[in-house]
Amino acid sequence: MCLATGYQCDCLTHGNPCEPCRMSAKDRETEEASLSNNINVPIQVESTCDPDPNIPSAGAPKDRGRNWGWMLSGIICVNVLILGCALVSGSANNNVKIGSADLQVFLILLLLLTSIWMVYYLIYTARKENAVDYKDGHAGPVWLRGGLVLFGLLSIVMDIFKIASYAGFLHCDSAVKVAFPVVQLVFVIVQTYFLWMHAKACVQLQRNITRCGLMLTLSTNLVVWMSAVTEESLHQTTYPEYQSNDTKLSGRSLFISRAGYGDETCKCSHTSCSIFKEAYYYLYPFNIEYSLFASAMAYIMWKNVGRVTEEHDHHIKFRMKDIFIGPVAGVLLVASGLATFIVYEMEMVNGDIDDDRKDKAVMMHFVMNIVIVTLMSVATVIGCAIYKVDHREHVSEKSPTRSLDVGLLVGASLGQFIISYFTIVAMAATGAKGYLNRLNLAWALLMVIQLGLQNFFIVEGLHREPFHEVHSITVVANPYVLQPSKDLSTFEGSDMDAKPSPVLAAHSPHAHSPHAHMAEHKPKLLWKRRVLKEVCAFLLLGNVILWIMPAFGARPQFDHDAETEFYEFNMWAAIVNIGLPFGIFYRMHSVASLFEVFLTS
Repeated sequence: MCLATGYQCDCLTHGNPCEPCRMSAKDRETEEASLSNNINVPIQVESTCDPDPNIPSAGAPKDRGRNWGWMLSGIICVNVLILGCALVSGSANNNVKIGSADLQVFLILLLLLTSIWMVYYLIYTARKENAVDYKDGHAGPVWLRGGLVLFGLLSIVMDIFKIASYAGFLHCDSAVKVAFPVVQLVFVIVQTYFLWMHAKACVQLQRNITRCGLMLTLSTNLVVWMSAVTEESLHQTTYPEYQSNDTKLSGRSLFISRAGYGDETCKCSHTSCSIFKEAYYYLYPFNIEYSLFASAMAYIMWKNVGRVTEEHDHHIKFRMKDIFIGPVAGVLLVASGLATFIVYEMEMVNGDIDDDRKDKAVMMHFVMNIVIVTLMSVATVIGCAIYKVDHREHVSEKSPTRSLDVGLLVGASLGQFIISYFTIVAMAATGAKGYLNRLNLAWALLMVIQLGLQNFFIVEGLHREPFHEVHSITVVANPYVLQPSKDLSTFEGSDMDAKPSPVLAAHSPHAHSPHAHMAEHKPKLLWKRRVLKEVCAFLLLGNVILWIMPAFGARPQFDHDAETEFYEFNMWAAIVNIGLPFGIFYRMHSVASLFEVFLTS
């Protein structure tokens, strides 16, 4: 039964005190204080009655709408990805009647639809009142958006080179091959601006439309990534057409003349086609990384749709003060790696090279990679040891950005793990005869160790609270405060600037200076912080060189034919072409994650 506020109390006549009379004076005062604190809240009549089961709760429609939007956006993403994967796989196979023009028509439709949605979001959704009331301070840091802009600019240059190259074949080939880089150029510009301005947004209005649009953006970038990876892989792996060449692969120049259009009778109308082809080939890695960066940022925005959070901007400055050994050693590692990589590539591209020179070039590449991986493993062990004596707390706040970073890091490393373990099995089964096989086995074993150690180091660093500098407290004494044993006359005619207070001298590190309040105390880094920053800087540069070499054409997996003979060409080519793109992305993602750990250390 409900308690009526206007009910006349007759507990004194019946002898049984009612519920209001049982309340003590203290309870009533507490209730009155709580009501007075909520004076701005609209007064609601509370009822002790049981709620009516026929009245639905307010949160149920909201949850149903949220689940509906997530489900629909997930269905869109899965369907686009599966269809795109089928078309990309079909266009890569010469026996399937799906040409590159058919795939590019599909990509053009995806790019146009995604661009239209992003323009709609920028013009309409983002400008509505209360559309973006909250922002995720962890999402889209400035260095990540800066990397996106850099890769986007290089992707635009690649599209310009493609347009200039494909324009020479308009008289004998499909115009779709010119239209695709034009549409992709516009898409890159729109998407880069969209992600730069709204990467931190937690959209509160039009949530379902926004979720579907972001999943469309994510799937479009992944399909473009699959297409670019497939085309890039064909630069290095063309299936042999003759039995006498079953362990060899055609060179890069042969693919460019063969796979550009698939028709040798179609000749370029100007003489610069080959130059533009060579130029945009070396820009493929940047376009691949751009698509992955954009996919990750779109996923974070999708997770933040409808999220209510406070913007915690971590004002962490990038400073290289007191950091010397790690950057210098890393730069030397990158320089030596680049030198050996250039020599190796020049020897591999040369078609007239004899077997002895080729083996020496492959050996040099193996040795350089073994040195790099070994040094990185040692540095990672030092960093993990520092974590044992580091007493920083682990972060308790859940962050979609951090969860995605860890998931991508561990997931992408599986590609390199797969290649390394297949190599270990092949070398162990064949006995690792010869110095090249032994070097290959050592490289694969060290790569497995380095990947495991680095994953632990990065994941642990991402889950640690940032270092906070503890500034010493400076106590400034007031000379005008009288001590009990002194009179006011003692201060007359005295030079107080020449005689600082003993309290000030005891607590202020700059008390000897008359301008102590203007001096800024900048203590040196703690030894633990310094070692962690040195390790992060060295590992970051080591991952840069390990990204450069495979991204720009190093394929020792094919130049050394031991695995090709053991697994047969078709199987080994499939393993490498699937695992290597993830391995390349792992190195770039490790660079971004290590930079984050460096900033928080």
